[in-house]
Amino acid sequence: MFARQPRQGHLTRRLVQLYGGLALYGASSALLVRSGLGLEPWNVLHQGLAERTGLSMGVVLTVVGALVLLLWIPLRQRPGLGTVSNVLVIGAAMDATLAVLPDAHGWAPRVAALAGGIVLNGAATGLYIAARFGPGPRDGLMTGLNRRTGVSVRLVRTALEVTVVATGFALGGTVGIGTLLYAVTIGPLAQVFLRVFAVPSASGGSTVVAAGQPRAAILRR
Repeated sequence: MFARQPRQGHLTRRLVQLYGGLALYGASSALLVRSGLGLEPWNVLHQGLAERTGLSMGVVLTVVGALVLLLWIPLRQRPGLGTVSNVLVIGAAMDATLAVLPDAHGWAPRVAALAGGIVLNGAATGLYIAARFGPGPRDGLMTGLNRRTGVSVRLVRTALEVTVVATGFALGGTVGIGTLLYAVTIGPLAQVFLRVFAVPSASGGSTVVAAGQPRAAILRR
């Protein structure tokens, strides 16, 4: 009976990291929206679609995530708890934050919202990935295409993100200095926070669900 307690505590920590990271990711993305200085690549698309459909960004994010997840089927990707939770939690957290967070006015508040959003996004990425419950739907799409085509993850990621940014911008999504700053800083930030929030393996067994996620595919919404 007592031998189970460390493993249960280990699983509890991973679950807290998973859902805390997903909620923080949604909140940090809302900060980027309110800054008005540019969004992360996939949220440029989500904002553009939201402008065209009248749906909230969170709802669009959830719908797009579910559609991307369907693309896993021909790629033979296997979702984990984190994959499904990603689709359900981030959009809800974003909408909840946007409902209480006003637009930033003036350069100082806008830059602060941008910087805070990027750093918190990096922390959220580290929390979520280090929990090891499976990749997000967009990460799985990148790694799945890599495995099926033999094209490098970097090239696949670049092609996908250029496509979603261009499409989102054409639909009315916000592209700006924040988009570029996010692109060049999120990788290093995520790597730092992956080390900070790394969860050691439980002794006497493993509770990893859909483990083996490549760290090279940093979380993208």
